[in-house]
Amino acid sequence: MKYSKLYIETLGCPKNFNDSEGIGGIWEEAGGTVVSSPDEADVVLVNTCGFINDAKVESIDAIFDMTRLPSKPKLVVSGCLTQRYGPQLAEEIPEIDYILGVNDYEKLPDIFESGQKMYRSDAPDCFNEFSSRKLPDTHYSATLRIAEGCSNCCAYCVIPQIRGPYRSRPQENILEEAAYLAKAGVRELILIAQDLTEYGRDLYGRLCLPELLRKLCRIGGDDPDAGFRWIRLMYCYEDKITDELIEVMASEDKICKYIDIPLQHVSDNVLKAMRRRSTSQSIRSTINRLREAIPDIHIRTTFITGFPGESEEDFEELADFAEDTGFERLGVFAYSQEEGTAAGDMENQIDEEVKKARADSIMRLQLDISREHNEEKIGRVLDVLVESVDDVTDEFVTYIGRSEYDAPEIDGTVIFRAPAGDERLEPGMFVSVLIEDAFDYDLAGTAVREKG
Repeated sequence: MKYSKLYIETLGCPKNFNDSEGIGGIWEEAGGTVVSSPDEADVVLVNTCGFINDAKVESIDAIFDMTRLPSKPKLVVSGCLTQRYGPQLAEEIPEIDYILGVNDYEKLPDIFESGQKMYRSDAPDCFNEFSSRKLPDTHYSATLRIAEGCSNCCAYCVIPQIRGPYRSRPQENILEEAAYLAKAGVRELILIAQDLTEYGRDLYGRLCLPELLRKLCRIGGDDPDAGFRWIRLMYCYEDKITDELIEVMASEDKICKYIDIPLQHVSDNVLKAMRRRSTSQSIRSTINRLREAIPDIHIRTTFITGFPGESEEDFEELADFAEDTGFERLGVFAYSQEEGTAAGDMENQIDEEVKKARADSIMRLQLDISREHNEEKIGRVLDVLVESVDDVTDEFVTYIGRSEYDAPEIDGTVIFRAPAGDERLEPGMFVSVLIEDAFDYDLAGTAVREKG
């Protein structure tokens, strides 16, 4: 290879990080090396996000940061921003050497000999598979993508334009990668897709997530410490959370008592304008079904405030719903007007200050709700996945970890200490922690026994 050392800068959601691991695998299969610092690299790739305006700004800033590197490596830009704005990026940032779309990563090792600057094909009909992945050095937690693209076509979202229509990955291919990850030492498997609950309909004519989950839980056989300790579900759409899925979640010990459901709103007026299939009644029913079947479940959701036409009454309904429902995990985003979306062309766009004030108002409510949920855990012993060492003294070692109720980089942490004389805990180990204190989003406690 003319160039051999690649550094990857990744922005955006876990799906982008999953792509970057696949890019690293492609590079190493071609004989190159993935390095941990841009200063070491002769090729730098920025894997961008282009979902909303703030993400676009962050991606552009990262690109410009890489143009200022003293070593002047070749600069490749990929990801959602390039799929959406490739020609504009090529014109406005001439320092970019090569541009890759989201379906063109396999071309990376060969682009330097071609003389062509941009590779940006349309979304394929098949799943964009990677034959291998470059996992992080500490890969006790890993994502597994079970589908690509989206066909929901919500009014505010550009993902179908960027990633193409929904296409499920064959079960045998998913299980093969899952077995590889388990053998590599992954203890927490995080399932991702634009819509996890839609899995299988296009390939098998039915919703197959419950069936897939049971098979993933069987990896490692009957040994509870083999295979995966936790299997986490992200990006589940409310209208496809079936009784069968809930039953599997309730009965399988390896599935975290946690589910991410991006509801976006609860007012029927706004949901209809957003082109969501959920209704206020179906949302409340699904939450009740989950909590009745899995009493300890922690539900994460996201809301959008300030969608075009959202009235004060619509917003008050959303705020009341957030307060009454008491979500264990909640994020709120002010609506971002995006060109090329149905909502972007709607009348009755709402002032930025109003959108942000509404988002801030709900997050202030959630702060108290989150603390109350955390205070209820004082006195409980939780299984905690060790992630890092925070501090070391002669008496104690302080660690940072997560419970099954917390997704990485999104939710809170558990800060706990163990006697300095005990065997040092390593990232990826599980330990039982007695919770002794609670904060707005984090917990604190003491390790009581190692679980392996």
